[in-house]
Amino acid sequence: MSEPSKPEDRVTALETQVDQLKKQVRRCAEDAAAARVLAGGADRDVEEVRAELREFRAEVRTEFQNVRAELRGELRTFRDQNNRVLNTLREDMIELRNHVDKGFIEIRGRLDATAAGMDYIARLLQRLITDSDSASD
Repeated sequence: MSEPSKPEDRVTALETQVDQLKKQVRRCAEDAAAARVLAGGADRDVEEVRAELREFRAEVRTEFQNVRAELRGELRTFRDQNNRVLNTLREDMIELRNHVDKGFIEIRGRLDATAAGMDYIARLLQRLITDSDSASD
């Protein structure tokens, strides 16, 4: 662009440039103000999100501790019930073993008595046969 030669034209051109620069400065100032407002809003939003995250972490930690304590209690109760059941089964097995041992002893006694009775009968039969043979001779 060539520069005007007359001073008045030069002044007019400079005034036009100054007006354009003023408009640009005003737009830049408005943009900067808007950017500051947005940045401030973003800072508040970030801080709100951080606060919400802290609250959420605290809630999750508390809930986790409650669930963990509840599970421990339930496991303790289950273990105690399981031990009671196992002890009862152990007592039942001991009682059953004693009952079976007593039954075997009783049956053994009866079998011994039966064997003795059969031995007695066999001796009687043997004596009868011997007496019968002696009588026939």
